[in-house]
Amino acid sequence: MKVHLLGTAGYHPSESRHTACLMLPEVGVILDAGTAMFRVAKLLQTRQLDIYLSHTHLDHVVGLTYLLDLLQTAPLDRVTIHVETAKIDPLRTHLFSETLFPVTLQCDFVPLGSGPLPNGGTLTTFPLDHPGGSVGMRLDWPGHSLAYVTDTTARADADYVRHLQSVDVLVHECNFPDGEEPFATLTGHSCLTPVLEVAKKALVKRLILTHLNPLDDPTTRLDLAAAAGIFPATEIAHDLQIVAF
Repeated sequence: MKVHLLGTAGYHPSESRHTACLMLPEVGVILDAGTAMFRVAKLLQTRQLDIYLSHTHLDHVVGLTYLLDLLQTAPLDRVTIHVETAKIDPLRTHLFSETLFPVTLQCDFVPLGSGPLPNGGTLTTFPLDHPGGSVGMRLDWPGHSLAYVTDTTARADADYVRHLQSVDVLVHECNFPDGEEPFATLTGHSCLTPVLEVAKKALVKRLILTHLNPLDDPTTRLDLAAAAGIFPATEIAHDLQIVAF
């Protein structure tokens, strides 16, 4: 199983990174629909797409409007957008308001929740602490597991950590380096050390840091040398990275 990290920035794109979007092409699953959604077309392997949204802040959903091109040109039988029930109507009435986007997309909106995934997988969802609310996800297939946690303030004692136990790959947001905890808390994001402590406590096999601050270079701002003392199997994501799990 492989996950393609199509967009690894938070808030807005930069010269080197687009905003949040992960894709598992072989099963037609997409996690979040940020500005990197335009990259989906070249990776299609299925006739259906299931798009799971962690939340509806613009850097995670603006790429839904890019589906217009995909629906016109790709041989897709179905596109389903999975999002928290309370956020379905706001997406329909605001993002797809006629004054902002005057075309009706042929896709279905359904409530996001734990349940089956394509090809015999299982999705587990869990709430995260973030302004406006966010949802973490764990995806399991026989012999393969992936967790996606974005837009939250990491703490080793947070309830969501129990859902990450022994996962093969944890893709976790890390918007700030250590030392910026007050602003991280204010904005509902994470600093490096708490994310490392989450991965260590959950006994994950591999940690990939995403939702990176577009205003700086995370390879110099995030101290991976120091991180090795807490959780050695840590790396900084980059756009178009392919991760096998």
